[in-house]
Amino acid sequence: MHFAQYYLDCLSQASYLIGDETTGRAVLVDPRRDIDDYLRDAEAAGLRIELIIETHFHADFLSGHLELARATGATIAFGEAAETGYPIRRLRDGERIHLGGEPDGGTGAGPSQEPEPSGVTLTVLATPGHTPESICLVVHEHPEAAEPYGVLTGDTLFVGDVGRPDLLATAGLTPQDMAGRLYRSLHGKLLTLPDATRVFPAHGAGSACGRNLSTETTSTIGDQRRHNYALQPMPEAEFIRLVTAGQPATPGYFAHDAALNRDGHPLLDTAPPAALTLDEALAACRDAGAVLLDSRPLTAYTAAHFTGSLHISLDTRFAEYAGSVVAPGTPIVLVSDPGTEAEARLRLARIGYDHVLGHVPDPAAELARHPELVSRSRRLSPGDMPSEGVQLIDVRNPAEYETGALPDARNLPLASLPTSCATLDPERPVVLYCRSGGRSVIAAALLEARGFRDVRDVIGGYEAAATTCG
Repeated sequence: MHFAQYYLDCLSQASYLIGDETTGRAVLVDPRRDIDDYLRDAEAAGLRIELIIETHFHADFLSGHLELARATGATIAFGEAAETGYPIRRLRDGERIHLGGEPDGGTGAGPSQEPEPSGVTLTVLATPGHTPESICLVVHEHPEAAEPYGVLTGDTLFVGDVGRPDLLATAGLTPQDMAGRLYRSLHGKLLTLPDATRVFPAHGAGSACGRNLSTETTSTIGDQRRHNYALQPMPEAEFIRLVTAGQPATPGYFAHDAALNRDGHPLLDTAPPAALTLDEALAACRDAGAVLLDSRPLTAYTAAHFTGSLHISLDTRFAEYAGSVVAPGTPIVLVSDPGTEAEARLRLARIGYDHVLGHVPDPAAELARHPELVSRSRRLSPGDMPSEGVQLIDVRNPAEYETGALPDARNLPLASLPTSCATLDPERPVVLYCRSGGRSVIAAALLEARGFRDVRDVIGGYEAAATTCG
């Protein structure tokens, strides 16, 4: 069996290539939009990707099923409950996919459903809870194997956590109802697998699809049974209460991506972003509603940036934070260090932010030439924080805030700040902090772009301020 995990740190996202080395037949599970790695590795291993399986409609990135289907001719498959805007194969609960069998007569349906059992086999488990159409895939190296090799758990089960059940409230499905379904999927399906079964989730630490994900990207059913807080023995009602509380704020792009993954989207454009003069960039902001998105390191941005620009450094969770502070469909002009603009564009494309008009080729030089367009961030050391007269805002997620916060601080998570900032007074000073100082700079840039007059953030964030203030 060929089994490969592709883990993308900047999105905490995992995809999987599984193939039978005897027949050369393979499936790709939860691909991202840039597919070259999969194609290269499949060719090197002598594999043909015949089926693309999505464990659910992802909300935190734009899936690559359409790109991969175009490149390989493979069939796209979802769980039976999925409704899409493009042709798919629906996978039934309990269905077995035999990669060791012969293709089904060239019908284009991918690996056959009822060949003579042989070789690598996947068994479909319907596991609603995170979403209604969620599935997991149990992997056997051969059908008669006593125990599974592993299980691909999508967003149903993570290492250290379970999928959040609250993303579909706008679709009329309550978090409590989805949490109940998740409980039954976990206990009725996944926890019936042997303890030695390897667990391969779709996400790791940092993902907003859960609140307590481990930095480990694999585990076992036994380890999760023993150590995962959400899998400890408890009544269903207690589980529902536990997993519906304290979830991270939902980034604004999640609904946008889920809809594109369900309905279809344009294929990835791999052309490098166009170089724009500063005049062209400013005209795009003035006439087309574009935003200047500065992806340089934090220290460079805080020292000097174009007034009104937004900031998310490429060395952070660039795409996720961009999707939190830039509305879907907004035209974007990149302000990037030379040579990094293509990476910035690709990372935006991974969340479906394709409307990149171009980039400013040498921002440092332009800033030096145009001091009238330059602003500098106002940052506070923890010992210089004002004691009164300010709006003190904690932009961490609710679970972080609940572990401890500065006195009188309001919790307005970064992901919700584009709407929640309407509750703040733009004429009064605002002081922002996060855990260590990165998200607060992003938040300060957003408020300044919205016209707030006096915005400062705390260097070192809560960790430094809590120590300094005792």
